[in-house]
Amino acid sequence: MVRASTIVLLAGIVLLFVPIPPVATALGVIVILIGVALRLLTGS
Repeated sequence: MVRASTIVLLAGIVLLFVPIPPVATALGVIVILIGVALRLLTGS
């Protein structure tokens, strides 16, 4: 089964390529950071 943190990281990467640069890039970076934090907090 895929971990939630992996899904969050992939969603953040996808947001980096959405053609609305200011909004999508900022959200992408935030979502990637949340995914990394989840990965670190869950210890996996």
